[in-house]
Amino acid sequence: MRNRRLLALLAVTIAIIAFGVYGVASAPGAVVASPTPRPTPSDEATEAPPSTPASAATVTLTPAPSPPNGPGSTAARYLAAWTAGDLSSMAGLVADPPADFAERHRRFDADLRVSSLSLTVGELHHQGEEAAEMSFQGVREVTGLGRWPFSSVLHLIRRAGTWKVLWTPETLHRSLKDGGSVRFRENQIRRPATLTREGTPFPRGSRAGDYITGLDGTAVVMSLEEEPSGRVLLASPIPPSTKTRSTISRPVQAAAARALDGLERPAAIVAVDVQSGQVLAVADALGGRRAFNGLYPPGSTFKVVTAAALLRSGLSPESPVACPAAYTIPGARTFTDSDGVDHGTVTLTTAFALSCNTTFAQQTYERLRDDRLRAEAADRFGFRVKPGLSSCRIQPYGDLNQLGSDSIGQNSVQASPLCMAEVAAAVASGVWKPAIMTAEPDADSPPPVPLDEGVVAGLRTMMSAVVTQGTAAQAGLPPGTAGKTGTAEVAGEEDHAWFIGYRDSLAFAVFVQNGGAGGEVAAPIAARFLNAL
Repeated sequence: MRNRRLLALLAVTIAIIAFGVYGVASAPGAVVASPTPRPTPSDEATEAPPSTPASAATVTLTPAPSPPNGPGSTAARYLAAWTAGDLSSMAGLVADPPADFAERHRRFDADLRVSSLSLTVGELHHQGEEAAEMSFQGVREVTGLGRWPFSSVLHLIRRAGTWKVLWTPETLHRSLKDGGSVRFRENQIRRPATLTREGTPFPRGSRAGDYITGLDGTAVVMSLEEEPSGRVLLASPIPPSTKTRSTISRPVQAAAARALDGLERPAAIVAVDVQSGQVLAVADALGGRRAFNGLYPPGSTFKVVTAAALLRSGLSPESPVACPAAYTIPGARTFTDSDGVDHGTVTLTTAFALSCNTTFAQQTYERLRDDRLRAEAADRFGFRVKPGLSSCRIQPYGDLNQLGSDSIGQNSVQASPLCMAEVAAAVASGVWKPAIMTAEPDADSPPPVPLDEGVVAGLRTMMSAVVTQGTAAQAGLPPGTAGKTGTAEVAGEEDHAWFIGYRDSLAFAVFVQNGGAGGEVAAPIAARFLNAL
């Protein structure tokens, strides 16, 4: 009996203790132990912990960063190096790269006319402890064809404790699998004739066959084709088969085509109507529609854009500036002028007319280091990726050497002849607008950009001085012409020759590939063109 009482008392005591523990555990603010989260199988992401009630204490778990030597890190570094064009770093991340690894990449881009590449990292999937793969997407910009999206996979393996890319040709593009290839093709197709804006046939030898259908009974269609399958991966639109009037003016086209006669170097002339932006002439001896899509350093013709930024910074055409024979940016490189003459202190207009590299490098260093030069080019003169007929671009500068070179149309600055004709037309009209070959701009066409009246007035004064007293004074240009010469340096080759300008309602650009000095080569061609109108 006594033992029964003891057992009953013990049971009551245990119940009271259990009830107390329950009360403590259920009270607000109580911390309840939970199992340690299991590590995730991926080094790329960690699952977020489940949410807790508002009344409970919240514990935040911060996932550990991806291992610096994990497959995800190796893949990301490889794709970043690829985007930057750093073929040496790419090869260093590859397991047993072929001897011609870099050459294969260069040849692929050159053969297919790839001008730029962007890549996007995809998902990482482990395949055991020694292998993984990461999908990725990319877009290549193909000259004359536009955007070429693609997707592929990076295969990764672990070698001696280090993750490496297991490279195969199909990493470049899936079509290269099993010995396949991709070819750039230009095919001629027959099309009915298109007429000039006046309703007349095009002049003979117009040099506009890549842009206008049916001038010789054919039109050029460009494509990227997979071999041996023959599958078309990317193609230019097939020209319309109906007879239509173009925006091309017969007399302007004839004058442009004849101005290129006899030249030994590839060249192009593009002319646009100042007010409408319609293309009035395109005489192209460059091939592959490069008068519209080709990307070349514009040299000193880009000083029109740099001068616009300097005028917006507070300078005027009469502002005194130095034009020495040489100028060194503090802590960076030295810039020189082609004539090797120290002109002393001159007005900004005179420096522009003489095309003083030293002036523009110095003034850009002193006034435009806050990215204003790139913003001026991109926001007001079309130097950005955009829909439309022309191509031009400028990148953010990395150091002062690059900034100085950008200011005189070198380094990252690239433009087609049509893009530079748009720049000249913007000065003539006071509004930047994209060039068109239709009655009205397309729905997705970039909107017009009005320029500051004071800036436009200053640029007109400065471009007139180039013709009356500057680098184009001896070219024989007719009265009323305003413009800018350009001599663009090309590594290991002859300089490109440029002249852009406007007269009355016509704006234009003349470009001679590896032609030499702009004032001596391109400006006289512009004079021949304008004097024939």
